[in-house]
Amino acid sequence: MNGLYPILCEPRLVEPIWGGQRLAPWLELPPPHPERLGEIWLVFDSNRVSNGPLAGATIAEVARAYGAALVGTRSFARYGADLPLLAKFIDAADRLSVQVHPDDEYAHTMEAHTGFHGKTEAWYILAAEPGATVTLGVREPTERADLAAAIADGTVEELLAQRPVRAGDLIFVPAGTIHAINAGIMLFEIQQKSDLTYRLYDYNRRDARTGQPRELHIEQALAVSRLEPATTAQLQPLALDEDRDLLVACSSFALERWRVRGCLNAITDPGSLEIITVIAGTAQLVWGNETLELRRGAAVLLPAMLGRYRLEASDATALRSYIPDLPTLIATVGAVSSAAPIFS
Repeated sequence: MNGLYPILCEPRLVEPIWGGQRLAPWLELPPPHPERLGEIWLVFDSNRVSNGPLAGATIAEVARAYGAALVGTRSFARYGADLPLLAKFIDAADRLSVQVHPDDEYAHTMEAHTGFHGKTEAWYILAAEPGATVTLGVREPTERADLAAAIADGTVEELLAQRPVRAGDLIFVPAGTIHAINAGIMLFEIQQKSDLTYRLYDYNRRDARTGQPRELHIEQALAVSRLEPATTAQLQPLALDEDRDLLVACSSFALERWRVRGCLNAITDPGSLEIITVIAGTAQLVWGNETLELRRGAAVLLPAMLGRYRLEASDATALRSYIPDLPTLIATVGAVSSAAPIFS
């Protein structure tokens, strides 16, 4: 394989039962549009590279070939030559199932055959209809036996907390948090590389193809669920400078919001790859003597070894995802604000 450079991926389109019709026109995808486009996986290890000399290779193949030069030394030390993140858009015209995800320890032992990690995730709300909510955690401390009984008799929703959301909100969902994205919400999600989802409840919906009730995963869900109320709803951003806000940071990822008005200079950290996702406007990514146009909805994977780059735009907004040096971030940002959205 040739040398590394900013990588674009062929997106993966997912059409679940709850999917909507907003993503395709928002991204200006060519018709015909899917009837229920619920997810677009922007950057994932099975996505194929769509630009440059590496076009056609999967991200997993590139990661195996380049190791820490692509994923960064921090991620390589933790996961080896494995892309650690999944970035996606979600459009929920209907409610997603009530579900929960395992942490790394459970995933790497009980689900080792899948190759997935645990799944901590964060949602940046792009659009929300009036009155839209997300389900996040239990309303009050709950015994596991009581959760099991509520699942069995169909009253589990009564145990769960509902949180109103609007555009610009950030919701952090640590592994083990029972949750659901409810109807009328479009969002960007950054998460660990995992597709391990355990459904507790699905409103008695049936699979459109088989006509059978959708599968539940009650034993696994009971094993991994946190039974204390969540404390991570609607985190407040922390201004890093006039153009950059820290939205959330944990050991698995950090997410920043950048406002690009003119030129915004940056440099990759050898410890981590970056994913830059444009959510408003159009920006130019410039590195060395090369330029790449990023329209709304575009996501680009920046190798850890890339070095200096810049974004240029008259007015654009982008989200930057990466694996943070959490102790250093805590020491630096914590000195500025004790309310920093950082979770160890």
